[in-house]
Amino acid sequence: MKKANNLKALNFFKENMGIIIALLVLAIFLTVFPATSSSFPTAKNVFNVLRQISTNMLLACGMTMVIILGGIDLSVGSVIALSGVFAAGCVSRYGMNIYLAMIIGVIIGIVIGAFNGFVISRTTIPPFIVTLATMNIARGLAGVYTGGSPVRVVSKEWQWLGAGYISIFPVPVIIMIIIFIISVLIMNRTKIGRYIYAVGGNTLAAKFSGISVSKVKFMVYTYSGLMAGLAGVILASRMYSGQPTAGDGAEMDAIAAVVVGGTSMSGGYGKLGGTLVGALIIGILSNGLNLMNVNSFWQTVVKGVVILLAVFIDYIRNLKKSK
Repeated sequence: MKKANNLKALNFFKENMGIIIALLVLAIFLTVFPATSSSFPTAKNVFNVLRQISTNMLLACGMTMVIILGGIDLSVGSVIALSGVFAAGCVSRYGMNIYLAMIIGVIIGIVIGAFNGFVISRTTIPPFIVTLATMNIARGLAGVYTGGSPVRVVSKEWQWLGAGYISIFPVPVIIMIIIFIISVLIMNRTKIGRYIYAVGGNTLAAKFSGISVSKVKFMVYTYSGLMAGLAGVILASRMYSGQPTAGDGAEMDAIAAVVVGGTSMSGGYGKLGGTLVGALIIGILSNGLNLMNVNSFWQTVVKGVVILLAVFIDYIRNLKKSK
């Protein structure tokens, strides 16, 4: 058993050698670069980076499954906003129990994910179009519900999920680790995980082998919605309010983490371990640019270049496989 685990770890490092080296080079550069050397390698900043990537990693866990399936989910950023404002509204406007309100926020994410999954699995409408529509619907509903203003919740109980600690560890980081482990187990230890790879690799062959393709798609998009709902509640907790603009562009950060982590945009191939490394690269890159006081617009440009390079590498890899 120990030998098998060592072999898996060795294979992981071999498959992800490029992005692991990139992560180490980036971390070393920010550690020795004069503008960031005094602030980047501190324990406080390390925990800050981990807290910042926690919501992105939740989204990326669901997004990895979606992309391996051969799909895309553009709605997750808007679901963050909708889940957050409704959870906050349940507390501040209706006096609801905080934990029940947070559960309702997560359920909203599940419902939107299930709707995406139902439409995509039952029709031939491309996932891009379906999730683009729900992205706009969810963002619009968040704006309508709040009138464009934040829904504030001033309570220590409310902020614990997003800004609290267990010992020295931020609660969102602990949640991220738990969700990551659950997602890895789903992909590597369950039938649904094997089915996701099968459907993403060849949908027709999966159907002929007896796999319910529509059921797999429905479950994957529902899981992605669950992750977005949970991320929305955590983010609202951290900001002491539900923000109708929260999660703007979050779907791009999640897709970037997945693609940088080596998951193929054509489906059928990818690992959550690579996604974790990808999320760390995106998070450390953003943190380093902030420490250097780089303009936010230029930060967006840099992220776009990183995504383009990752997709190009994926294209080269697929080209070699086809030969």
